[in-house]
Amino acid sequence: MTTRIQAIKLLEEVGCAPNVIEHCKEVASLAVEIAAKAKAAGNNVNPELVEIGALLHDLGRCRTHGISHAVEGFKLAQSKGVEPEVAEIIKRHIGAGVSKEEAKELGLPEDDYFPRRLEEKIVAHADNLVKGTKRITINKRLELMNKRNISEHVVQRVKKLAEEVEGLSR
Repeated sequence: MTTRIQAIKLLEEVGCAPNVIEHCKEVASLAVEIAAKAKAAGNNVNPELVEIGALLHDLGRCRTHGISHAVEGFKLAQSKGVEPEVAEIIKRHIGAGVSKEEAKELGLPEDDYFPRRLEEKIVAHADNLVKGTKRITINKRLELMNKRNISEHVVQRVKKLAEEVEGLSR
């Protein structure tokens, strides 16, 4: 498994901006907290995978800051020999997922980008709760999405993911 130090080094080597790296570190910190609570509640979750996936979730931001950063990061991770489970976290971290139809509309390769594994869901949720390097509430994230005129079904998808992930620690 890629280590924390190797993941941060990879972000630097591919040219991610310092603010992107700091964002990734904060998402990883929150994601690990969520994973620890989920594991303590009896869920089968891999905290190391969560940490490395969260650290590398925005790897593709060295190439673009558009929504395609998930696909670019996925390809880059594959080309750098990153574990397939980590690459999948990178690919599936946007919002609460993107359907094949939405992907086509957004100009992404026609694929399913929904987080499926627990680790993928935790990283996507943690990313939704970090704006820059500041933690925000899910209500604040939903408010920001509404201000950006994100479609209601996408906002509800993010809310549903939050409820699912938050429910893991009960």
